[in-house]
Amino acid sequence: MATRTDAPTRREQILKEAARLFAERGFHGVGVDEIGAAVGISGPGLYRHFAGKDAMLAELLVGISESLLTGAKRRLSEADAAGVASEAVLDSLIEGHIDFALDDRPLITLHDRELDRLRDADRKLVRQLQRQYVELWVGVVRRLYPDLAEPAARSAVHSVFGLLNSTPHLTRPGSLPDRAGTAELLHRMARGAFAAAAGA
Repeated sequence: MATRTDAPTRREQILKEAARLFAERGFHGVGVDEIGAAVGISGPGLYRHFAGKDAMLAELLVGISESLLTGAKRRLSEADAAGVASEAVLDSLIEGHIDFALDDRPLITLHDRELDRLRDADRKLVRQLQRQYVELWVGVVRRLYPDLAEPAARSAVHSVFGLLNSTPHLTRPGSLPDRAGTAELLHRMARGAFAAAAGA
């Protein structure tokens, strides 16, 4: 979502505003009319794009899980094709997740609060995609730190995700440096966490 450089479609505009409103006020605190007003169309007009709020929530949470996994696979494939070192591969994965954590903060909040509202099939799909994403990271971390046992590497990956996904809680003015400074800080902390887990 955040990586698009062309103009967003109407559907993407709706999803972006729905994510923002759901994150600010909760899923049940937002009506279809309000989402429509945020993008300049009538509430009933939204039904040309989505069956309802539940469909929006599912597309947001499944969509970001798919996007993170697809992006990580692409980064890994490009790195392998270029023959870059494991350290650079891990740096690339961290950079990709930081982009998400800084640019899609409402989706982090939405996932934390509303995942259980998804239909069972959608929730299971989100969890499946997330497990694949974690295991991709675990493989890269263990390539860089081969003495780190698999369970410890997995715990380290989850811990780093917790660190990077803390950005929605840092919203007070002055609580973060500019974007570049924040990205650099998060990257340094993530690498430090992995090195500490490996005892490096």
